[in-house]
Amino acid sequence: MAETKDRLPDNATGRFYVDKMCIDCDVCRDTAPANFTRNDKKEYSYVYKQPETPEELELCKESLMACPVDAIGDDG
Repeated sequence: MAETKDRLPDNATGRFYVDKMCIDCDVCRDTAPANFTRNDKKEYSYVYKQPETPEELELCKESLMACPVDAIGDDG
Protein backbone atom coordinates (compact mmCIF):
# COMPACT_ATOMS: atom_id res chain seq x y z
CA MET A 1 0.00 0.00 0.00
CA ALA A 2 1.30 3.45 -0.95
CA GLU A 3 2.38 5.71 1.90
CA THR A 4 1.54 9.41 1.98
CA LYS A 5 4.86 10.11 3.73
CA ASP A 6 6.68 8.57 0.73
CA ARG A 7 4.72 10.54 -1.88
CA LEU A 8 6.92 11.70 -4.77
CA PRO A 9 7.30 15.49 -5.02
CA ASP A 10 6.26 15.61 -8.71
CA ASN A 11 2.67 14.54 -7.94
CA ALA A 12 -0.11 17.05 -8.51
CA THR A 13 -1.82 18.06 -5.30
CA GLY A 14 -4.93 16.01 -4.65
CA ARG A 15 -6.41 12.61 -4.07
CA PHE A 16 -4.14 10.31 -6.11
CA TYR A 17 -0.36 10.07 -5.86
CA VAL A 18 2.59 7.78 -6.57
CA ASP A 19 5.10 7.00 -3.84
CA LYS A 20 8.79 6.08 -3.92
CA MET A 21 8.04 2.35 -4.42
CA CYS A 22 7.31 3.00 -8.13
CA ILE A 23 9.30 0.68 -10.43
CA ASP A 24 8.44 2.61 -13.60
CA CYS A 25 6.53 -0.32 -15.11
CA ASP A 26 4.27 1.86 -17.30
CA VAL A 27 0.97 0.27 -16.16
CA CYS A 28 -0.51 3.52 -14.83
CA ARG A 29 0.62 5.52 -17.85
CA ASP A 30 -0.95 2.97 -20.19
CA THR A 31 -4.17 2.81 -18.17
CA ALA A 32 -4.67 6.51 -17.40
CA PRO A 33 -2.44 8.55 -19.73
CA ALA A 34 -4.43 11.72 -19.07
CA ASN A 35 -3.37 11.59 -15.42
CA PHE A 36 -0.04 9.78 -15.12
CA THR A 37 3.25 10.63 -16.77
CA ARG A 38 6.92 9.76 -16.36
CA ASN A 39 9.86 11.57 -14.84
CA ASP A 40 12.41 10.55 -17.47
CA LYS A 41 15.40 11.74 -15.50
CA LYS A 42 14.56 9.88 -12.29
CA GLU A 43 12.68 7.02 -14.01
CA TYR A 44 9.36 6.86 -12.17
CA SER A 45 5.72 7.65 -12.85
CA TYR A 46 3.66 10.27 -11.07
CA VAL A 47 0.24 11.93 -11.16
CA TYR A 48 0.59 15.08 -13.24
CA LYS A 49 -3.14 15.84 -13.32
CA GLN A 50 -5.81 14.77 -10.86
CA PRO A 51 -8.92 13.21 -12.41
CA GLU A 52 -11.51 15.72 -13.57
CA THR A 53 -14.17 13.46 -15.08
CA PRO A 54 -15.88 10.26 -13.93
CA GLU A 55 -14.00 8.40 -16.67
CA GLU A 56 -10.62 9.70 -15.51
CA LEU A 57 -11.52 8.83 -11.92
CA GLU A 58 -12.32 5.25 -12.89
CA LEU A 59 -9.08 4.92 -14.85
CA CYS A 60 -7.07 6.22 -11.90
CA LYS A 61 -8.78 3.69 -9.64
CA GLU A 62 -8.02 0.97 -12.19
CA SER A 63 -4.37 2.06 -12.23
CA LEU A 64 -4.22 1.86 -8.46
CA MET A 65 -5.59 -1.69 -8.50
CA ALA A 66 -3.24 -2.77 -11.32
CA CYS A 67 -0.02 -1.37 -9.84
CA PRO A 68 2.23 -4.39 -9.23
CA VAL A 69 4.01 -2.81 -6.25
CA ASP A 70 1.12 -0.83 -4.71
CA ALA A 71 2.89 2.48 -5.34
CA ILE A 72 -0.30 4.41 -6.15
CA GLY A 73 -2.22 5.93 -3.28
CA ASP A 74 -5.71 7.34 -2.92
CA ASP A 75 -6.31 9.82 -0.12
CA GLY A 76 -9.91 10.35 -1.23
